[in-house]
Amino acid sequence: MLRLDKYLSNHAGVSRSEARAYIKNGIVTVNGDIIRSIGQKVALEDDIFMLNQQVSISGETYILLYKPAGVICTTDEEEKCDTVMDMVPDYDDMGLLMAGRLDKDTTGVVLLSTDGKWTHKVTSPNYLCEKVYELETADPIDEDLVSHFERGVLLKDNPKPTDPAKLVILDTHKARLTLTEGRYHQIKRMFGACGNKVTSLHRSAVGIVNLEGLEEGGCRKLTKEEIDSFASKA
Repeated sequence: MLRLDKYLSNHAGVSRSEARAYIKNGIVTVNGDIIRSIGQKVALEDDIFMLNQQVSISGETYILLYKPAGVICTTDEEEKCDTVMDMVPDYDDMGLLMAGRLDKDTTGVVLLSTDGKWTHKVTSPNYLCEKVYELETADPIDEDLVSHFERGVLLKDNPKPTDPAKLVILDTHKARLTLTEGRYHQIKRMFGACGNKVTSLHRSAVGIVNLEGLEEGGCRKLTKEEIDSFASKA
C-alpha cells in the first residue's frame, strides 16, 4: 500500500506539494470516491484519477543518489539510524533495489531501481561495469601496487585473486582505483593485504553515471542514455 500523495508524485508527473494540493481541493478520486486525505493508502490495482485523467504506473524507476558519510546502504525502514531510503523520500515506497552498496563511512554514487534485472547488470562481474573510487591511505602508496592490482590480489579466506583493477596514483597518499567487481569491503581489504590502510573512500562513478551537478545527499532520476548504457553483457 502507498500513500496517495506519494503515488501521485511518483506516477503523475507532479511534485509532492502539488499532489497534496490536488487532493485537498477534491480533484483526486480513488475507485470513484473523492479523497481529501493526503495520507490515504492506495493499492496499485486501484483506479486513481486526477484532473479527470487516470494515473497509472509509469514503469520502472532508476535513481542516482549522492550518498553522504554516516548513511547506511539498506532499504530496511526499521533501521534506527540514517539510511539511503531517508535520502529518497519521494520513492521510498516503490520497492527500490540497490545496485551495489557502500560502507557507512564511504561517500558517492549509489544506484537504486525497481528493475531487478538492471541492478544485476550493474553489479555482476560478467558485465564488466567499471566503478571508479577516489581514496586516501594512512601510509604512502607503493608504486608496485599498480602492477600488483592489475594482476589481482589474494584476499584472506578467498583462494581466487581479485579481478584486474586499474590503480592510478595521484599523490603520495591519494589514488584512483577502477574495479569491475564488488567483493565485501574489497578496496579496504586489497590495501590491507598489501600493508596499507584506506582512510577515506569515495565512489565517483559507476559506468557513465557520475555525480556532476549533484550535491551531497541529493538524488535524481537517471537519463535514458544512462539506463541503457548498462544493457550490454561483456
